Amino acid sequence: MRAACIPASADRWLVCRRFVRRFLLLVPTVLSCAPPEPQPAALPVSRSPELRIGLLVNARRAAIASAAPIRVEDPVGGRSEEVGAGISIDATTRGTRVVLSGGAALDASMVVLEPTDSTVRLRLDGREYDGTLELRRGDDGLTVVNRVALETYLVAVVSAEMGPRPLDEIEALKAQAVASRTYAIRNQGRWSNQGFDLVADAGDQIYGGRGAENVTAAQAVTATRGQILMYDGQPIDAFFSSTCGGRTEDGAAAFSGADRPYLRAVDDLDPTGTPWCAISPRFHWATGWSANALSATLRRTLAAEGLPGGRAEDLTGVRVTGRTGSGRVSEITLDGRDGRTLVSGQAIRRVLAPPDGGLLKSTDFTVRLTRDGGVLERVDIDGRGYGHGVGMCQWGAIGRARAGQDYQTILVSYFPGTDLRRIY
Repeated sequence: MRAACIPASADRWLVCRRFVRRFLLLVPTVLSCAPPEPQPAALPVSRSPELRIGLLVNARRAAIASAAPIRVEDPVGGRSEEVGAGISIDATTRGTRVVLSGGAALDASMVVLEPTDSTVRLRLDGREYDGTLELRRGDDGLTVVNRVALETYLVAVVSAEMGPRPLDEIEALKAQAVASRTYAIRNQGRWSNQGFDLVADAGDQIYGGRGAENVTAAQAVTATRGQILMYDGQPIDAFFSSTCGGRTEDGAAAFSGADRPYLRAVDDLDPTGTPWCAISPRFHWATGWSANALSATLRRTLAAEGLPGGRAEDLTGVRVTGRTGSGRVSEITLDGRDGRTLVSGQAIRRVLAPPDGGLLKSTDFTVRLTRDGGVLERVDIDGRGYGHGVGMCQWGAIGRARAGQDYQTILVSYFPGTDLRRIY
């Protein structure tokens, strides 16, 4: 996905059901549950805060090493030791404790690891991260948290979300940096009951650590340092997705609780009437199933959604029975000999899971049925766009940057009525 330079975000709020699994680094997830819960936003900070990012949640084990010696501390028990450069530390859990072996032998309720040289990074399962790592027992395994400065975190996030971009597209990366910084400030503490602020995958924002960084993203973060989007004196819910297909979606049409004045559906077209995101590799897409294959999919996905599974056994048709104001599908009806099942909202993308895995790329689609003697043989879908479509369109931002728009213009186009402010 990174090699294809495809923005990865698609639906970070859609993956939150799965955040308790090991994070899926750099995977363009398009899953679906609820957006961040509406909550009183944190007041603007006076300086760049430190974030706590859940890298691994309920993992079986982890391996940590560094090119510099590592200081290993048990802050509760007051013990510490030092592990030599290049020596791997193996971590797992036993009961409520974290158990280290290999380069370090320690059994504690929590362990903090930090390189003795602050210019050197820790490696977790082969990937490098700035800052420190905190290990503790999660609900069902090992949780590893990266404590890292917000601006450092953002370089990796913008790199992963937007992919490697040339310098003449830096305004799009600046827009992403502001949106991602706003998201992090707004949602700091979102997973505090799990011991961290944000997850490292599309449940929040994709964070690949040091190895995912690129120079243009770093320049974009530096150029916008401390800047966030605000509305009515508070950081906004800065939704973004990969490809809107030429019109963004109304927040309330996609997610319960996302009715915001600045999250209204807007046309995203250049002066010729061409969608700014028409350059996206996923502007048009298609998928399909044989009737038997779709029935097998529905047996799994309807059950996962808590919906009646009868249509998985006697499917006779799939119909679009509702659309949002932007033209996206808001409801489908699965017909069967003995009844029907209605599927609505973002659940449609989970229920119609494509054969190659993941979720349906968007809800902007049409359905084609193939029958033989009246018997359903095949269901095909032709679609447009990638992601929920709310807020900023990443490929649209790239198209706008190529046309010479600056990041302020890009942001106000997707979040009308908001103010760009520097808070530190």
